[in-house]
Amino acid sequence: MLALRLTRGAHPAVHLRRLLVATAAAGTGFLFLCTLGYAMAHQDDPRGSLLRLAWCLTPLATTVYFALAVARTDPGTRPRPGLAAIGLGPARLMAVSAATTALSCLLGSMVALLFFLHLRGDLTGMPFDGAGADLLAPEKPLPLPAALTLLGLVPAIASVTVAWVMRPEDDRPKGTGRSYGRFGARGRTAPRETFGSYGRFRARPAAGVRSTQPAGSRAAGAARVGAGGTPPARASETPPPAPPTAETQTPHLDPHTLPPTPREAPKGLPWGIAVLAAGLAVEAYAGKTHTTPLPGGLTGGAPGTLIGWLLTAIGLALAGPGLTHLCGRLLQSAHPGALRLLAGRILMAEATRIGRPLGVVCAVASGTYAMTTLHDTATTPDIGPLTTLGLLLVTGCTLATLATAAVEAKHARADTTAALLRLGAPATMLRSAAALRAGAVLALFGPLTLIVAELAALPLTR
Repeated sequence: MLALRLTRGAHPAVHLRRLLVATAAAGTGFLFLCTLGYAMAHQDDPRGSLLRLAWCLTPLATTVYFALAVARTDPGTRPRPGLAAIGLGPARLMAVSAATTALSCLLGSMVALLFFLHLRGDLTGMPFDGAGADLLAPEKPLPLPAALTLLGLVPAIASVTVAWVMRPEDDRPKGTGRSYGRFGARGRTAPRETFGSYGRFRARPAAGVRSTQPAGSRAAGAARVGAGGTPPARASETPPPAPPTAETQTPHLDPHTLPPTPREAPKGLPWGIAVLAAGLAVEAYAGKTHTTPLPGGLTGGAPGTLIGWLLTAIGLALAGPGLTHLCGRLLQSAHPGALRLLAGRILMAEATRIGRPLGVVCAVASGTYAMTTLHDTATTPDIGPLTTLGLLLVTGCTLATLATAAVEAKHARADTTAALLRLGAPATMLRSAAALRAGAVLALFGPLTLIVAELAALPLTR
């Protein structure tokens, strides 16, 4: 019920993202149902049915990835001060996120089932003059348990993934035992105070702070304050900051007002390069004999080529954060100014958040380019409607995931942007920094995508 109320009172942009998740779930569910219909109509071809089912795993993975990105940017389930007092702690908000994701995917699965039944003719009659009878098996009864099982894959996997990724983590240091304070409060790290600290001079020191002044000086200081005087200023205390003046509020930015440099780079770049090289090697050594046709008339080459494509995609996804961090570091090289420092440090700080979607987009773009190259040859037949739907789902989900990650990154650096505006940074400088970041990313990932696509298509075109 709480998930329904949060869903109803969300911003229109949040509703749009959830509607896109439902649309992706509907397309993936329809592909699963079409696979079931093909298996019913071609019971003598179990290998083809299993191949179609395996081919549907790629749209399923991209749909779940997009649902996770939307759940992470949902402002209704973001931890805020005071929510734990009414029972909305991190664990409860994680459950609400998983429930909201499940509701969106269930809506899409219901739409897919209704559309599939309409095409089969179970509701109003066979449409399109029975053009999809070969894939839908309208003459045979639909096994409802199998259909519901296939339709439940997207909501179940998406909600479990959201719950696992957004689970509350224990921020206590490693090696420290769990402690409980008064009324069951967790994480009490302050040292225990002895009985003497309460009774000595009727004063209680701050938690975790041990007073180093002798008893006489503390008593004298208390007497002076009680007599109306003011305690002497200590040498370690810093004076309060002066109010801003016209001289201090200048529009010029120096490197000290920029976001701090991240302490360490993402550690997945070596593994990503290794997996990418392994995938390209598998594709290069895969022969053209015993070709494996994909659904919809697209020839995929040998089974080793398909495995190589999968390894290439995983390698690009793993190497994406490290490459994005490298872009930010290159922007700050060779005596940078405030603009390049701002763009580079923001890109390095957001490398983990937007780097992985960039790697996935690079993998999908390289695979699409390789498929287009194969489609231009005379030996490749036309691509069918189901293959077109699958390609649209994969491409649309990856692009939408990248856009959602960019929105999440913008919200994450909202405090930094507001601080820069208060310091006098012009809005044109922030827009120029965003354009510079986009140009740097395109300059690195664009040629990389073309190189990987050419290497992936080379074994299949020779």
